[in-house]
Amino acid sequence: MSWLQALLLGIVQGLTEFLPVSSSGHLMIVKELLGVDGEGFLDFTVTVHLATVLSTLVVFWKPICKLFAGFFKFKYNDETDYIFKILVSMIPVALVGFLFKDQVEALFGDSLTTVAVCLLVTAALLFLSDVFGSRSSAETSGAYSGTSKYRNGISFWQSFVVGIGQAFAVAPGLSRSGTTIATGLLCGVKREVMAQFSFLMVLIPIIGEQALDVLKAATGHAELGGGLSPVCLIVGFISAFLAGLFACKAMVALVKRAKLGWFALYCLVVAVLIFIFA
Repeated sequence: MSWLQALLLGIVQGLTEFLPVSSSGHLMIVKELLGVDGEGFLDFTVTVHLATVLSTLVVFWKPICKLFAGFFKFKYNDETDYIFKILVSMIPVALVGFLFKDQVEALFGDSLTTVAVCLLVTAALLFLSDVFGSRSSAETSGAYSGTSKYRNGISFWQSFVVGIGQAFAVAPGLSRSGTTIATGLLCGVKREVMAQFSFLMVLIPIIGEQALDVLKAATGHAELGGGLSPVCLIVGFISAFLAGLFACKAMVALVKRAKLGWFALYCLVVAVLIFIFA
C-alpha cells in the first residue's frame, strides 16, 4: 500500500462511516479498484475506524462529558442508565471478537461477493425499517433524548438486540450504523434516539480493538499494523480523522431526517454493480 492509496482509503472511511452504507464494504471496494495488497488490510481498517471514532469524540464531546459527569455522581440517574445500556449493547460484539476473530478476518480477505451480499442485506434492513420502524417527527437534542415508555428512549432489551445487530455488522458490506439504526427502529426505538446511540455505542469496541493490537505489538506477539509502513497508517489515520470530522455533524443530521429507503436503493445499486463487474 502506498501513502496515496492510504490517503484515498482514509477519506473513503471518513466520509462513509456516518452513513448507513457500510464504510468497511466501501473500503474493500476501493481497495480492489486501487489494486491494494490484502496484507495488513484488516489492521489498516481498524486504524482508520479508530480515527473516525476520535472524530466522533470531538463532535460529541459535550454530551459525552455530560454522560460521565452524571455517571461519576455514583447514583442511578439518566446518565448512568444510558451508559449501562451502551455497555449492554457491547456484549454481543465482544463475544464475536473473542470467539470468532479468525472467521471475521477471513471475511475481510474474501472476494467482493461477500460485500455485495451484505450490501443487499443492508438494503433490506433499511427498507424494512423505513416501512415498519418507529417514527417520530419531533426533533430533540442531547445525548440521551426522546420520549418513550423507557428511560432515555431505549430499554435494556432493545440495547441488547441493537448490539446483536452491531455484532453481525462486523462483516464487510453490512453497515454498522445502518444495521444498528434499522434494528433499533424495528424494535420500536425512535429515530432521533437511535441515531446518536448508534454512533456512541461503537466507541469502546473500536478503541478496545486498537488497544489490544498495540498491547500485542508491545509484548512481541504481533506486528503493529500487520506489516504496513508507519507512513501509510499515519496518513490513513489523519485523512480518515479529518474527513470524519468534516462529515460527522452533517451525516448524523441527515440520518435523523432522511428516508432510509434512499440509502437502501444506493446499497442495492452498488451490490448489483459488483455482481455485474466483479
